[in-house]
Amino acid sequence: MHGRRYCEGHLARVATRVAIRVDRGPAFASLAVAAAAVLAASPAAADEPRSATEPRLMMETGELTSVIDAFDEGDTFDLNFSFGFEHASKSAKIRRETYIAAPGLSTGGYTSNLLNVASYSEATSKFNMRLDVGLYRDLALYLRMPLILNHSRELTDLDGSADQQSVALAGAPGEQLFSLPFTSPNRSGIEYLAVGLDVNIMNQARDRTKPTWLFGVEGRFPVSEPMHACTESPKSGQVKCADPTDINRNNRTDVDFEGERIAQRDPGVSRGTIGLEVHTYLSKRVKYVEPYGGFKALFEFQQESSDYGLTDLQTSLVNHPPLVGTVMLGMMIIPWENREKFTGLTFDLRFTGEYHSEGRDYSELFDALGSSDASSLRQPQWAAFRENEAYSVAACRSGDPRACAPSVIDEGSQRTYFTGLSDVQPYGSYRASASVTWRAAELVKFQLGAGFRHDQGHGIGGDQPCNSQYKDSIGAAGPCRRQNDDGSFTVTGSPNPNYRPTINAVGRRFYVNDSNTFDIFASGTFMF
Repeated sequence: MHGRRYCEGHLARVATRVAIRVDRGPAFASLAVAAAAVLAASPAAADEPRSATEPRLMMETGELTSVIDAFDEGDTFDLNFSFGFEHASKSAKIRRETYIAAPGLSTGGYTSNLLNVASYSEATSKFNMRLDVGLYRDLALYLRMPLILNHSRELTDLDGSADQQSVALAGAPGEQLFSLPFTSPNRSGIEYLAVGLDVNIMNQARDRTKPTWLFGVEGRFPVSEPMHACTESPKSGQVKCADPTDINRNNRTDVDFEGERIAQRDPGVSRGTIGLEVHTYLSKRVKYVEPYGGFKALFEFQQESSDYGLTDLQTSLVNHPPLVGTVMLGMMIIPWENREKFTGLTFDLRFTGEYHSEGRDYSELFDALGSSDASSLRQPQWAAFRENEAYSVAACRSGDPRACAPSVIDEGSQRTYFTGLSDVQPYGSYRASASVTWRAAELVKFQLGAGFRHDQGHGIGGDQPCNSQYKDSIGAAGPCRRQNDDGSFTVTGSPNPNYRPTINAVGRRFYVNDSNTFDIFASGTFMF
C-alpha cells in the first residue's frame, strides 16, 4: 500500500528533458536521447516495463511489517478489514509436591513434585476482527476485537490419580479440595477491545537501501465480564458460580464472616485487566525471501472491579498479572507473484519465544480451586495482626496459652477471600508456526496456518507466608517472627493475607508440566 517506486523513471525523464531543451546541435541531442533510453530501459528491464498504472504488489513489505498508507502519491486513503478464525487445543499434566516415600515419588528424605493429580485439557475457538485505517504515509490506526466463541476446561484422571483423590487432592485434615473429573462451564464473549497505532520508521519500498522497521503500541480494554471461578457440577445446595465471599456457596448470607457481595455470577471471559503492548519488527526483502525479527512486551494492570480487587492488600506479596516478553524470528518466502494481476503467494515460517514473569494469574486450576468448598480455602483471612494485650512471658510459662503470642489476628481489618487466582511462577514458552498467504486479487488476500507451542513446567501456587518488606512492630508481625535465645522476638516481616497453607506450603504446592498447545488459524482481508 506504499507509494510507487519512481526513481528510475524520474532519472529517465530528467535525461529526456535535457535532450529536448538543450540547443547544442544534432550530435549532442542524439547523445542525450541515447542516454535517456539507456536510463529508462536498464533497471526496468529486470523488473518489467513500467506505466502510469503499474502494479505495486512487489513494492510492499511482508505481512508482518506492512502498514497501510494515506495521502500517498496515487493513493489518498486506505482501509483494510480482516476477519479470521482460530482454534487452539491445550493439554498439560498437573502434579503436586509430596513427601510420601514411594517408588517414583520420594525416598522420604526430601519433597518431590511428582505426585500425579490430573490431566488438563483446554479448547478455545475465536473469531478475530480487525480494522486498519491509514492516517498518513506509513502511519496507521487499527482496532482489534477477539470474540471467544467457546472456551472450555476439564480435569480428568492422570495415571490412576482419580483412585487416589483423597491423597492427591488433600486439603486440611479430613477435607478434599475438589473432585475428579472436574469440568468448567463453557465461556464465550468479547475477550477485549484493542486500539493500536503502527508506524514504519523506515520503509524498504521507499528506500531500497534500508530495511523496513515497524514500531507500534496497543492498548487492550476489557468490555466483558471478568472471569470468575465456576464449576459445571456443583454439590447439592450449592451454585455454579458463587461469589468468593460466599463461604458455603449457597448464594445466601447465612454464616459468620461472609461478605456483602453474595450473588450468583456469570463465568465471565475477559482477564479483568487493562493491557499495554509495545512491539517493534524489522524486515529486509532480498529477492524472493524476507527475513524478519522483533520483540514485543505486554504489561497488564488489574481492575479493582475484578477478583484481583479482593486480594489487593498492602502486605500482599504478588497481586499483579505477569509481564510477558516476546522475541520473534522468521522468514517470509515469496515463490510466485503476478504484478499485473496483483496476485502472489507467501510462505511464513516463524519461531516465537516468550517469558512470563511471576504474577497472579488464571492458572489451570483456577476454576477447580476457586470453586472449592473446602473450609481451608473458603474461610477468610484477615489482612492484619494487632498487639496481644494478654501477652506475658510469666503467664505463658505458668500455663496460660493466651499469653504466649505477642500478636493476634485483628478481626477489625479487611478480610481476604480466595478467588482462584494464584501466584504463578515464572516460565518460558516456545512456539513454531507456518502459514501461507494468497493474494487472490488487488483487494483480497487469504491466510491459512498452524502452530505448536510448548510451555515450560512451573508452579501454580507459590505464595509465601510473610512479606519481608514490611517489618513493623512485633504486634503486627503475627507468625512472621523468630524467637531468640533470651525469649525475645525478631520481626521477619508481615503476614501475607493471600497465603493458604493447603496449596502454598512446601509439600502442598501444585505444578503444571508437559503443557503443549496446537492451533490452527485462517483469515481473510479486504483492502479498500
